[in-house]
Amino acid sequence: MTSSLPSSTQHRLQQLPQIPSVWEGDRRPFNGGALGEREEGEGGECILWVDGSEGLVRSMDVIPETAGMETVVRTLIRAMEMPRSPAPPCRPKKIVVRNRELQFLLRGILQGLNISVEYQAQLPLIDELFRTFDTIEDRRPEPIPAKFDAPLKKLAREIWHLAPWEVLTDLDILAIEIPSLEEVPPLYACVMGMLGEEYGIILYRSLDSLKAFREMAMGEDNNQSLEQIFLVQDCWFINYEQDFQGRTIARDNDPFLPVSDDGETMAIFGSIHPLEGIRPFIDEGEALAIYCALEGLAHFVKAHYSYFESEDFDLITEEVKVKHPLKPRTSKERLVVRLSTQPDLTAEFLLRLGFDNEDDEDEDDLLEDDLIPDNSYMSLGMVPWELVQSLRSSPVVYYQAGEFRQKGDGMPVLMIQTSRPKAKDLIRRLQQEGEIAGLGFNEGQDPWTETKYDLGILKTGADKLFLFGEFLHDAPAHRQAKKNWERRCRDTKGYCAVLIAMGVTGQSKGRPELRHMLGYFETRFLTPKELGLGPLRMSLGVDFDMD
Repeated sequence: MTSSLPSSTQHRLQQLPQIPSVWEGDRRPFNGGALGEREEGEGGECILWVDGSEGLVRSMDVIPETAGMETVVRTLIRAMEMPRSPAPPCRPKKIVVRNRELQFLLRGILQGLNISVEYQAQLPLIDELFRTFDTIEDRRPEPIPAKFDAPLKKLAREIWHLAPWEVLTDLDILAIEIPSLEEVPPLYACVMGMLGEEYGIILYRSLDSLKAFREMAMGEDNNQSLEQIFLVQDCWFINYEQDFQGRTIARDNDPFLPVSDDGETMAIFGSIHPLEGIRPFIDEGEALAIYCALEGLAHFVKAHYSYFESEDFDLITEEVKVKHPLKPRTSKERLVVRLSTQPDLTAEFLLRLGFDNEDDEDEDDLLEDDLIPDNSYMSLGMVPWELVQSLRSSPVVYYQAGEFRQKGDGMPVLMIQTSRPKAKDLIRRLQQEGEIAGLGFNEGQDPWTETKYDLGILKTGADKLFLFGEFLHDAPAHRQAKKNWERRCRDTKGYCAVLIAMGVTGQSKGRPELRHMLGYFETRFLTPKELGLGPLRMSLGVDFDMD
């Protein structure tokens, strides 16, 4: 690290008035609660520069533990030039620190600024500030009441493995009543996870809140920010966060609960209210209500899983008796939970999205989006040539042959992974549509946000076009995947493949083995000109219109 400031910076700081004050400076570890948590629980330190004469915090910063001493210098320069209000810009007469290394470093760097740098074992003002931070942290409520920690953790794990988002979309609302808990209003459960990116369950505390949020989220009021729309909700929630490799649990009352055996999936419970905002903790009464609602929902989904999997959503009602989570196992006390589907509400939401369930579809709508099963996992990648040979010769894999040049590291593939029944249905549907004639990408744009997309489109032998994915045009991961895809397609002289696999809910998600693969279609990679659509524009709802 350099041991001197640039001459221009030195000159600039020399122009600041110097006052006869003593500043304290230090960097110390902190657990994040009082100052705000670092991303994904990363350990951090806090840098403080305090005017001991005036009792003012002039600058403060939060840094990773691995950051060097130069961060302390940067924060000091900011304390002089751009201090926190109401402190004026100035230079101190003296600085005291409790770190010898920092003392010697500052002595060299501050030469020419007429600032004395001294060592002091204790820094009274900073010591008092950190004691205050610790007091604030100690007063933070537990995310989950201790009594309910084990029951809710176990239930969260069960729901994760049940994966209700595999059969319920965010439009399939379940009404839940708990008569034994008189203070708990009727709840309306919405399952998240259809897009395969965010999983969880929202328990709306009123039907009006659910409807108001949906109306705003569907774009009725484009002047509202996403945060404003999000905060109109009145609900409890359980969210699952994935891919926590390397995450450090920062404190004992961390709101995240590990729910998967490998520790890579965490659950967080909380509440949202228009007047309260987001609250990442719940009290005992809320914990009991959430437990009963989720336990009832899990039983309801298990009992009717095959029915929901068929994508029917007629009226179903059921009464479930839930064991009180805090009572002994021998206790016979049960809490009644009444659940019912809400097909009329689902139909209302579908109608608002532009799906009127009528048979007189617009014949001019050339792009359909009902081919790929809900909750599918899709990716652009490559299949090694050895696996291609295994797929072509496998008796259990449906195979559509193509003529291509075997060059490069493998065949470029679009992988579609879903459940076994849905994979079988998709293959049958493609057979009925004359298999796959080609696939490609077409330009699309959301006029409301001016966001550009690459629209993935499949063309069938029956000359129908199906949307299989919407990819952000500027997303780095997509741009790289598409670049690799196009390079491999050049190697094969324009050939690619569509691979259909099962196992989307298991450990093989995203990495299917040969035994999971059910369909393999070799086809042509089509240019936008060959697709013949031209730029597409997103309309209200989910459709893309041709300009």
